[in-house]
Parts: sequence; C-alpha cells; structure tokens
Amino acid sequence: MTKILFVCHGNICRSPMAEFVMKDMLKKQGLDKCFYVASAATSSEELGNPPHRGARLRLEREGISCAGKTAVRLRKEDYAQYDYIIGMDEWNKRNMLRLFGGDPEHKISLLLEWAGEAGEVADPWYTGDFETTYRDVFKGCTAILSKLKNGKKQPGIF
Repeated sequence: MTKILFVCHGNICRSPMAEFVMKDMLKKQGLDKCFYVASAATSSEELGNPPHRGARLRLEREGISCAGKTAVRLRKEDYAQYDYIIGMDEWNKRNMLRLFGGDPEHKISLLLEWAGEAGEVADPWYTGDFETTYRDVFKGCTAILSKLKNGKKQPGIF
C-alpha cells in the first residue's frame, strides 16, 4: 500500500483539500484500497479544528465530503510511515526538513512539482481564493495519480 501525506501550515485549507480530492480520485478509479492518504499541519495553531468553511464548501461543490476531519500536527515519526510527504509551499517544506532532520529517502516534495511546475499552492486562509487553490490541488493530485499509476516514483522535473 502506498502512503501519501499532504502537509500545509494549519491543516484546515490546502492539505485537507488535497487529502480528500486524492481520496475521491482514488475511489472513482477503484484504487482506494491501494493507497492510504492523510494530511497534517506544520503548526499547532489549528489542532482539533475542522477544515475551513471555504475549503469545505469548495469540496462540497464537487460532491466531496471531508466530514470528521480535524487538524493534526505533523510528527517526526511520520517520515518513516509515509512513502510521499507532499507540502504546499516552500515554508512547509523547510518546516518538514527541520522536523525530520533532512530527507535522506527523498520523500518530500511540493504538490505542483508533480505537475511539472515550480509554483506553490497559495494559502486561501490569506487570499480568500479557494477556487484557485482547488484548481492547483486538483492539478497536483491528478499528476500524482497519473505518475504513480505509471510507475513513476518522483514528481516531474520542471
């Protein structure tokens, strides 16, 4: 089973959006039993809170529920437990590298790298733009699924 962990700052906007978009894609393709997908935060300020209302509403428009999800914190042990640890921006990546003490197994990447892009997924907590965030998350998750189904283990080179 392939294990994927999506990571953002608070685990209430971008990473839960990616978690549930990916779960939905996997289920629709009959691959949900082959993957374990979760999300976590690099900070502790939102722990225990549900996904942001804007993220929930945007997912609901696609028929995707994130009911029951609450923000959890990334742990040092997560490095050994996941095959792919995918952050939304460079700040997340720096925090992950610091917590894990590096990335000796090359598990850490940024979501849009999988789609062959150098950009970051903007945080709708600050921008208020859940639509753009959703489009970037969908693009990244689509690319991850395509690459992993085709046996590619790394994000695209841009």
